[in-house]
Amino acid sequence: MAADTPVDHYAPRRYRVRHSTIYTYDDDVEACYERGFLRPLETWSQQVVANEVTVSPEADVITHHVDHFGNHSYYVEIRSPHRELVVGKTAFVDVAWPRPVLDSLNDVTVAQAAALVEQEADPLEYAEFLLPSDLVELGPEVLAYARSILPPERPLGDALVGLYSTIYRDFKYELGATSVRTMLPELLQLRRGVCQDFAHLAVGCLRSVGLPARYVSGYVETSPPPGQPKLEGSDASHAWTSVLVPGGEWIDLDPTNDHFADSRYIVTAWGRDFRDVSPLKGVVYTEAKKSTLEVKVDVFRVNADGSLS
Repeated sequence: MAADTPVDHYAPRRYRVRHSTIYTYDDDVEACYERGFLRPLETWSQQVVANEVTVSPEADVITHHVDHFGNHSYYVEIRSPHRELVVGKTAFVDVAWPRPVLDSLNDVTVAQAAALVEQEADPLEYAEFLLPSDLVELGPEVLAYARSILPPERPLGDALVGLYSTIYRDFKYELGATSVRTMLPELLQLRRGVCQDFAHLAVGCLRSVGLPARYVSGYVETSPPPGQPKLEGSDASHAWTSVLVPGGEWIDLDPTNDHFADSRYIVTAWGRDFRDVSPLKGVVYTEAKKSTLEVKVDVFRVNADGSLS
């Protein structure tokens, strides 16, 4: 599509999402016990049309339940020896994400929004998404950064735009600069990281000024370089931030890409931080000394005729 062709990123669309996690070991794994989020969420912005989970070698036990946050959590148990474990999902999802109405959000300031949400919200939901969590500590460094972007008197809509734009401007995207254990004070010193870090920082800023916020894990449609085809398995999982605003609506924003979430975004799970929504984690019993991890993700739009674009 030409660069100057108008695109409505909020228009309804259907996607096929494939995600494979491949563990390889240099000796037999006698048993493994895994838990992961292997089905997208049903939300006000998306509907799951179909979802298939595959496990190789064949699982001795595979069960599914809905966790405390409403996510689809799968338990996988394999008790036969193996040197490679492949856990995959293929989902077809209809997405229709409405455009945030900034004029409406700007009817209240940050301080007024925080006060209204406190009055309106379910007390449990309010507390769990406002209090600090394992990877989102609300120390003085985070509060100072938050107040520079989200002062009490700033209109809420402008403040949310300012939040994702400022993080996008202040931080460099750099693979390997951080780890899953990097905390916010360290991130504020480093000024570089990945989507997980930037989502955590936005969550911390919002919670610091009294607005409940959650960490969202999922996918976003990407485009290949001009003139090149999109390669299967070349995408990645993504993370962004969602904030509770007056009226009970959650507004999703992406500081990694400098905009609100739209119909290119597919939600897998949400929680207080990354530890609540880790895609796949578990325990293995093995004498192996070495292992490798490979993740393959692709997100393709499905055309009206059923073909992939």
